[in-house]
Amino acid sequence: MFYVNARAFIEREGKQGTELVIQTRNKPGEEALELPGGRIELFESIHKALIREVQEETGLTITRIEGASKRIDTVGINPDFEVECVEPFCAYQTLKGPIDSIGMYFICKAEGKLLEQGDETKGATWKTLQSLRTMIDQNPLQFSNVDRAGLKYYLKHRVVRD
Repeated sequence: MFYVNARAFIEREGKQGTELVIQTRNKPGEEALELPGGRIELFESIHKALIREVQEETGLTITRIEGASKRIDTVGINPDFEVECVEPFCAYQTLKGPIDSIGMYFICKAEGKLLEQGDETKGATWKTLQSLRTMIDQNPLQFSNVDRAGLKYYLKHRVVRD
């Protein structure tokens, strides 16, 4: 199997700087910290999949996707073949493991109240970037295999106040 995913760095400014939403994957045999997001359905828009997955897992409604204004599609040119091009913050590809996947991470803003339990998730919470740096340095295996790399990339390349 091969999966394509849309994943979210949901940011907000807290008293101690930038914070991100982190949740726990709640599936049998899979309990790891992760970012919200998931599989894009067949022929589903990447941004629509991102919005749907965030809502299902966290209860939050995405209000802004960084770079969304750059989106281009070919809707109306050929009704039998439509394509969209978007700009993610970063992308990943699994190189080894039980599941082959590729995905895109987007930086987002959202509003609403976090769910205690979402679609195969639980414990969604806001974490400061300093807290996330410490957590990933001390025990990187507590994060999902995919999001471990995504978080490290974000913490290295995102210029934010914290």
